[in-house]
Parts: sequence; C-alpha cells; structure tokens
Amino acid sequence: MTTISTATAGWLALRAPADDDARSVDLARDLARLIVPGSPSAPVVLHDLGAGTGSMTRWLAPRLPGPQRWVLRDGDADIVEHLDLSTVVDEAARPIAADVVVEHLASLPIDAFHGAAAVTASALLDVLTEAEAAHVVSACVAAGTPALFSLSVTGSARLRPAERPDEVERAFESAFNDHQRRDVSGRRMLGPDAVAAVAALFADAGWNVRTAVTPWRLAHRDTALIGEWLDGWIGAAVEQRPELASDAGAYRERRLALAADGRLRVTVFHEDLLAWPR
Repeated sequence: MTTISTATAGWLALRAPADDDARSVDLARDLARLIVPGSPSAPVVLHDLGAGTGSMTRWLAPRLPGPQRWVLRDGDADIVEHLDLSTVVDEAARPIAADVVVEHLASLPIDAFHGAAAVTASALLDVLTEAEAAHVVSACVAAGTPALFSLSVTGSARLRPAERPDEVERAFESAFNDHQRRDVSGRRMLGPDAVAAVAALFADAGWNVRTAVTPWRLAHRDTALIGEWLDGWIGAAVEQRPELASDAGAYRERRLALAADGRLRVTVFHEDLLAWPR
C-alpha cells in the first residue's frame, strides 16, 4: 500500500501459518457481529489494505457473513500477482468475489470505503507514517466503516532460553525498534507506536476501540521462520547501529544452533485492533 515494500511471496508464505495462529479470533467475531449479511445480488463489500497474496482475506472471509465481495488494495503490483483466493469461501461455503486495485496509499480516495461493510489490513500499520494512518482512519470514519487491523509489531520479542547476561539481546531489540521508526525518503514510519497512534485517532473521532495481543509463538516446527525472522531482526538492528555488527555473528550462530536442536522458543509480539462507530 505504501511506496515501501519489504514483502516477498516467499516470506508471506513462510509466515502465514504463524500469522493465522496469532490473529485474534475474538476480534474477528466482534467484526462479524457488526456486519449485516448481504444477498446474492448485493454481497457485503470489504476492503483489504496491503492485501499482498491475500492472507488476511483467506483467514477472515470464512469467519464473516456473506455473500462477500472483497476489494484487495496494494501498492505493489508484483506481489499481487501471487494473490490466491481460489479456495476461499464465506461462512456458508460460497465462493467469494474479489477485485484487485493497485494503488499507493497516498492515492486512496477519502470516499474509497463508502458503502463497505468493513476495512481490514494485516501487518500494515507499523510501516505507515502518522499522516498515512490518519488518512486511513479518516476514510473509515467518513464511511462509518468498521476496521480490523491485525498483526502490528509492538517492538517486543522474547527468546528462550534466555542469555545471561542479556545486554546484547536487549541492544538488538532497542536498535530494531529504532529502525522500525526510521525515516525512509522523508517517511517516518510509526513502527511499534502504530497501534497506540491509530487507536488514539479513532478514539478522537468518537469511535469504539478494542485491541488484542496476538503474538507469534515459534518453536521447533518453525525453524525456517525463526531463521528468517532472526536474520531480519539482527540485520535491521545492525543497519540502525553498525557498532552492533561485532556481536551479531556470534549471537546469530548461538541462537540458530539452539533452533536447529529444537530448543529455541521465540515469541514475537503483535497487536490487533478493531474500531467501530458508536
């Protein structure tokens, strides 16, 4: 949705099982109660921002009343080429319809969600700027459309067994969080502050807001994802603070060795947010 894309089809496929396990079923149920079911001639319309390969739609559509028509919006024309909704059905086992819109967030019309039943997004808020988040909130408020945003990074991660001392690990986490808030070509991303910022914007508009902690809980079956996540986590930290490079190699090897032995547990914290008008 933004002009920055760090996603690849391979990465999205690798993280999909952990994402699906983490998403808040309770907030999805709350959203379903806010939606009036459509009819075959007038299905409910839902917009997914930063749709990627369709993971949010694949997970959420079966939990919502139908029939449904999804508008899948993403600014990355390459990633949406991997979109796959071939097996997605609504709660009544009816195939859903979908339209793809390749569009950067800055071009999102303020009335884009008029008549929609809901707006969704996954792993998006933390890579938005404050202005972009405000634009999305304004479009939701203008349309009176409930919104469910899942899997926003909170900045916290826990690796077990813990290292003693843990100064190196804490330095990586701090540097990673600074990297998430970095300025890229004039865009300062919200990073770990995203959920709090978006919740405040909706609250200022007089809307109801609920949040849920939605962590990845990675173990021996997730060795490949742990390795990819760890490389990205350390790499971002070193990019932000190059002086950490001297510790990075040894730290990475210690953690990967534990993962290969099936002994490493990683919890990566996210948060989901549901907002709806009073």
